Amino acid sequence: MATQIEVPPFDQHNQTLVRNTHPADWQNPTPTERYNLLVIGGGSAGLVAATGAAGLGAKVALVEKHLLGGDCLHAGCVPSKTILRSAKVVGDIRHAAELGVQVGQVEVDFPAIMARMRRIRSEISHHDSAERFRGLGIDLYLGEGQFTGANTFVVDGRTITFHKAVIATGARAAALPIPGLPETGYITNEGIFELTQLPQRLAIIGAGPIGLEMAQAFARFGSQVTVFDIAPHMGGLRDAEGLALIRQALEADGIRLLLESQTQKVERVGADKVLTFTHAGQTQTLAVDEILLAAGRRPNIEGLNLEAAGIATTKKGLTVNDYLQTTNPHIYGAGDVAIPAQFTHTADATARIVLQNALFFGRKKYSQLIIPWVVYTDPEIAHVGLFDYEAEAQGTAVDTFTTRLQETDRGRADSEEGFAKIYVQRGTSKILGATIIARHAGEMISEITTAMITGAGIGKLSQTIHPYPTQAEMIKKTADAWNRTRLTPTVAKLFRTLLRWRRG
Repeated sequence: MATQIEVPPFDQHNQTLVRNTHPADWQNPTPTERYNLLVIGGGSAGLVAATGAAGLGAKVALVEKHLLGGDCLHAGCVPSKTILRSAKVVGDIRHAAELGVQVGQVEVDFPAIMARMRRIRSEISHHDSAERFRGLGIDLYLGEGQFTGANTFVVDGRTITFHKAVIATGARAAALPIPGLPETGYITNEGIFELTQLPQRLAIIGAGPIGLEMAQAFARFGSQVTVFDIAPHMGGLRDAEGLALIRQALEADGIRLLLESQTQKVERVGADKVLTFTHAGQTQTLAVDEILLAAGRRPNIEGLNLEAAGIATTKKGLTVNDYLQTTNPHIYGAGDVAIPAQFTHTADATARIVLQNALFFGRKKYSQLIIPWVVYTDPEIAHVGLFDYEAEAQGTAVDTFTTRLQETDRGRADSEEGFAKIYVQRGTSKILGATIIARHAGEMISEITTAMITGAGIGKLSQTIHPYPTQAEMIKKTADAWNRTRLTPTVAKLFRTLLRWRRG
């Protein structure tokens, strides 16, 4: 029988969430025959693998020790984007005067924002419910388990025998060896969505996607936010122009950015949590009410007894080949526990690779994926493929074509800043990658991703008719810039000669 799990605050919304994703009265099935596929982990990758295999007629066992839905539902995409929607409204109102609209004082009801998030999350949890998967014919086992051999796994005293298996146990926030941090206390991406009161002073360690998104949201809600990172860049960007745009946007919201800083220690002084850090050659202190740790991820591989199944690991997770096989060729890895691109959409994509390779003798490769990603700040950062410096490091000459948002009529009408940069292999039309910074960059990047997947060169983007006026015209204008490079002096001279002849 499943154990009772509580998610703070255990209100009606979180009670519904838990009732759907880990019901306390759940009775695990009794294995009667070998499974075609054992799926370990009920997050994004595991659920795609389990439902996909069951839909194809496979006999499937799914094991989850905590809550079905994984990080995306409980402590990632769903709750973060829900509160970011509220934060975007606050940003719009505060900038309304620039557009000729006068609005009074903005009042943020943080408990109401978080209650709305919990309600929406509980509603979405129906899609990841235990009953739904049972209805799909999947044998769901709730509880901790471990391998006992190359093709056996035990959970709740029941031995599951399988032909193929996939480990999709995900990852969690990494701990940092900062003296005093564990004793002082901190929250991660899990704890931040359990808050019911707004911290007046918030320190965020880590300027990656989670750190920046939460920094902007909480700053707009009214927190005094300081972001620390040891690196000189943030949000996955090294592009100087892009970094300047994002820094300008975050600082406009009152965020203090301390890049290239080193946190020396953390201690509790009365009710305060005090960070001692070095920045710009000086040692300083900062007192806050809460610390969000958002610097890196670590794989969830403990307690699985992977050695019994002959599965090798590293600090980064499972050791897998390009077909996502572990060192036990009958067992695969998918999602955050196995790959460096830790996004929900890549968890989905790797699960599909596993289904083809494990069940149907496929030879799909992870390296063949073209993976876009987005940081949902305002404006958003979207990227796909290689950056220019990555391509050059591989020995590929690159031409970068850029259009700024203010060069489009819609960008000027919206009074927004941003750009589209497309990286093209020199002398060809092949798109190597692209970066877009704009308010809806995440909605735009798929056009370039589709072009890359289909092998369409940048010239096809120039031929694509874009509605006027839209911010996505940046993409067409950027492709037009490439197109103009084809008009070499020699070609231009030939055109002039031809047209002069036709006039005569």
